[in-house]
Amino acid sequence: MARKKMAAIELPSVDSLFSSQEEREASRAERVANIPLDAIEPFPGHPFRVVDDEEMEQLADSVAACGILVPLTVRPLGANRYGLVSGHRRKRAAELAGLAEAPCVVRDMGDDEAVIAMVDSNLQREAILPSERAFAYSMRLEAMKRQGQRTDLTCAPPEHKLVGRRSRDILAEELGQSKEQIRRYIRLTFLIPDLLSLVDEGAIKLRPAVELSYLAGDQQRWVAEAIGVQACTPSHAQAIKMRRFSEEGRLSAAVVLSIMEEEKPNQVEQFKMPKARIARFFSPSATKDEIEGRIVRALELLERAERRRDGLDGGGAS
Repeated sequence: MARKKMAAIELPSVDSLFSSQEEREASRAERVANIPLDAIEPFPGHPFRVVDDEEMEQLADSVAACGILVPLTVRPLGANRYGLVSGHRRKRAAELAGLAEAPCVVRDMGDDEAVIAMVDSNLQREAILPSERAFAYSMRLEAMKRQGQRTDLTCAPPEHKLVGRRSRDILAEELGQSKEQIRRYIRLTFLIPDLLSLVDEGAIKLRPAVELSYLAGDQQRWVAEAIGVQACTPSHAQAIKMRRFSEEGRLSAAVVLSIMEEEKPNQVEQFKMPKARIARFFSPSATKDEIEGRIVRALELLERAERRRDGLDGGGAS
C-alpha cells in the first residue's frame, strides 16, 4: 500500500527565531534611504501651510550648511514614487537649499494611518492657525472613524474599535482637548475662505465664528460684506442672532447689516471708579448689580432734591 506523501513543513528562519516580534515588524515596516526630492509627492489636502517666509529662509540656510538632521517620513506609492507624511517644511527648505535628495524614513502605511501620523507630527508645532487646526482635527477624526468601522485593521489602536466609544471622545483624550473644543474647531471648516481668514487673523473669535459656520454660503458672504462696510466683526451675541434668523428663514443681507449696526456691549462707554472710594456705603457682601442699583437710586434722589431747590419740581414761584 502506497504511503501518503507528507506535506512540506516550512520552518522559521534562524533570524526570526532569535528576534522579537517588534523587531520583525519594524524590519518590515520601515527603512531609511536617500530619496530624490522630485520623487516625493506632497500629502493630499495637507492642512498645514508651508510659507516662504523669514523662518523658512533660516531653515533653508541651516539645511544648506548642515543638511537635513531629522529625516522626512514617506510611504511608498509604487513605481519609485513616495508620498510625504511628515516633513513638508524640511522638504521645501531642502529645495530652496538646492539639494537633490533627502534622507527619509520609508514606512508602509495605509491612507488612514498616514493621515493620523501626518496630523500628529504637525500638531507638535508651536504656532498653529485656527484653520490648520480645524482641518487637521477633521481629517484625523474621519480617519479614526474609518478605522473604527473596519475590523481587519491591525494599525488602529484597540480603543478605536471598542463598542460604545466614539472617535471624538478618543480624539479629545489623545489631544488633551475637550470634545466641545474639538467640535468648535471642526465647525470652522464650514466657513467661507473670507471669514476663515479673519479667524486666522484674530479678527473673529472662535465662538462667534462657530455660530457663523451654520449659515449658508451666500449668507456668510453677506456677513463678509457687512464686515467690510462696518469695519468691524460680529460679536458672539450678534452671530447667535444671525444664526437664529437664518434658521427661521428671515435672514437677508439687509438684516445682517442691521444686526452689525447694533451697538456691542464691549463698545458701550464704561465709567469706572476705585471701589475703595465707595466701599463704606456698601456691605462687603454687596454684589455689583446691588452697588450699581444703589448708586443710580442715590443719583436720582440727588437730582430730585436739586430740582426742588431750583424750583423746577412744581414748587417754585408762579
